[in-house]
Amino acid sequence: MESLRLSFSAIMPIFLLMLLGYVLRLLKVSDKRGFDTVNRLVFRVFLPTLLFYNIYCTKRIESLDFRLIGYICVGVLAIFFFGYFFVRLISGDNRKRGVILQSFFRSNYAILGIPLVNYICGKTSGLASILVSVVIPLFNVLAVICLERFRSGRANPLRLLGGILSNPLIIGSLLGVLLVHFGIVLPPTLEKAVSDVAGLATPLAIITLGASFTFSSIGGYLKELFIIVFTRLFFVPLILLSIAVMLGFRGEALACLLVIFGAPVAVSSFSMAQQMGGDEQLAAQAVVMTSVFCLFSLFGWIFFLNQLQLF
Repeated sequence: MESLRLSFSAIMPIFLLMLLGYVLRLLKVSDKRGFDTVNRLVFRVFLPTLLFYNIYCTKRIESLDFRLIGYICVGVLAIFFFGYFFVRLISGDNRKRGVILQSFFRSNYAILGIPLVNYICGKTSGLASILVSVVIPLFNVLAVICLERFRSGRANPLRLLGGILSNPLIIGSLLGVLLVHFGIVLPPTLEKAVSDVAGLATPLAIITLGASFTFSSIGGYLKELFIIVFTRLFFVPLILLSIAVMLGFRGEALACLLVIFGAPVAVSSFSMAQQMGGDEQLAAQAVVMTSVFCLFSLFGWIFFLNQLQLF
């Protein structure tokens, strides 16, 4: 029951903010153009600042577990390459393909990772915080590649590189890594300002996500949503957690892997899909549906792994 309570308390604020955005749209507080403008600000300013600040706060890149990092990178890349070929079989729409592929490998680690791992381990997890500096840049680079690839319809290395280097989320992540690596400390006043801006990113991103959601469009995406929910919450964690256990990962490391590979689709995937020509309706629904069903899937994974005394 405690596992279910934690999952509920971690996910419910997301739903309440989504609901707020949906209600604001119904009340016509703003039109679609207004919400799109806010979403552009979220993508270009607030989310990059949040990623920068999350990584900046890790402070300890030198203490990374490189065996764990290697497994995470190999696992995420394996999902990416498997998904790249799989989405070409299940959809003929490139706008959908990029969003589906992004949903397979990009979890909501930045928001749910640290609190969930802290609960599972029963203590503050330094490892979960440190992994932000690896996981978030990796997710964002691959997201740019998949969305840019399916937007342009062909593999253009220069265009892909340009998309990666100019992406605000990647710029924010890399700046955070550089400051941590070189031990640069922000002045207290500047750090407070950065912290305040970062604090706006998650609520604004989720509110604009809720404002974009329409129940009437669910029927047009049933096949894609079923595949996304099943792959993101059940297939990916089943395969990669099983291999991780066989490789000897336990305790805090296994808890981090559970959240990386088993958490719902990242909220920021909607903002990126909208700004990079992906199917924004499918992206919004993917975040909502995986967030709903993760209440049950995460409870199941936590309960199962705990019964096996792997945490």
